[in-house]
Amino acid sequence: MEKFARATYTPVGYLLMERPPAEDLPIPDFRTVRDTAVAEPSPNLLDTIYICEQRQEWYAGFAARHDLDPVPFVGSARPTDPPAIVANTMRETLGFTYQARQQYRTWSDALRSLIDLVEDNGVMVMVSGIVGSNTHRVLDPKEFRGFTLIDDRAPLIFINGADTKAAQIFTMAHELAHIWAGQPGVDKPELGSLDEQVGTEDRRALERWCNRVAAEFLVPTELVPAALSGPTLTDDLDRLARQFKVSTLVVLRRLFDTGAFDWDDYQSAYVDELTRVLDLAENNGRSGGNYYNTQPLRVSRRFAKALISDTLEGQTLHRHAFQLLGVRKPATFQAFGEELGVA
Repeated sequence: MEKFARATYTPVGYLLMERPPAEDLPIPDFRTVRDTAVAEPSPNLLDTIYICEQRQEWYAGFAARHDLDPVPFVGSARPTDPPAIVANTMRETLGFTYQARQQYRTWSDALRSLIDLVEDNGVMVMVSGIVGSNTHRVLDPKEFRGFTLIDDRAPLIFINGADTKAAQIFTMAHELAHIWAGQPGVDKPELGSLDEQVGTEDRRALERWCNRVAAEFLVPTELVPAALSGPTLTDDLDRLARQFKVSTLVVLRRLFDTGAFDWDDYQSAYVDELTRVLDLAENNGRSGGNYYNTQPLRVSRRFAKALISDTLEGQTLHRHAFQLLGVRKPATFQAFGEELGVA
């Protein structure tokens, strides 16, 4: 029984109960498929949220002790505000303009720069494709792509690092819209999904609003070309995706938004492009990279610097810091701090 519990990440006591307990998400669930809630959350998703809640709780206490100012844009917008206006405010606040993006060679460069800009403005950003530091527990982008935890002094965005870089950029923009709206939640944003045309619930309305803000943030309407240059639609989508550092599906939806396609043509093009994107993602392997380069992204550079500094000053127990950072050895902790310039 203990071996089975370990294999399924289930407390042993649950196996002795008459029926399984309901394990609900601790934050609003915005993941829907054809206006229907997706299956119950996996242990990987639940444990990831719990880890991030612990980190947020620690940082909120740290911010209160050091009298850090609240992050001014948390909850500064309403889901009834025009997406273009909110997106423009986000670009100006963060400095992630279209002109600035022209210096990035790859989607990875653009994503890393956006993360740095967001963290510089007070939001913790954690990007990981695994649960904590357990490389055997890989997160599934088909289950969720990101989530947001709201706190005036410690807002937190988590991005599923197992997703493609282009998808992570859009998820990042989508979660930023949640920050601006002051609304926490687990998301699986898919701009352009044919499911977007159905559903009138409040949660669907908020997700559509966040999608539209994210799309306008990344691909402003005034920069969408009035005509395609070809020779094929695929060529146009690839070219514009490289130009804006977004996915081809985002480009396709923005072309539809500006009248390049009618609904029937868009439906057909979306299905074809989605198939192509999934095929490309399946054929592209991912490497783990250097630990000291990836770990600050997994736990948030802002969070890690604060925690390591506080621990070295004697305000936080090393045992607690090790748990929150996902490290086991003092040497790793020291090297981590040196990499971040705080040890």
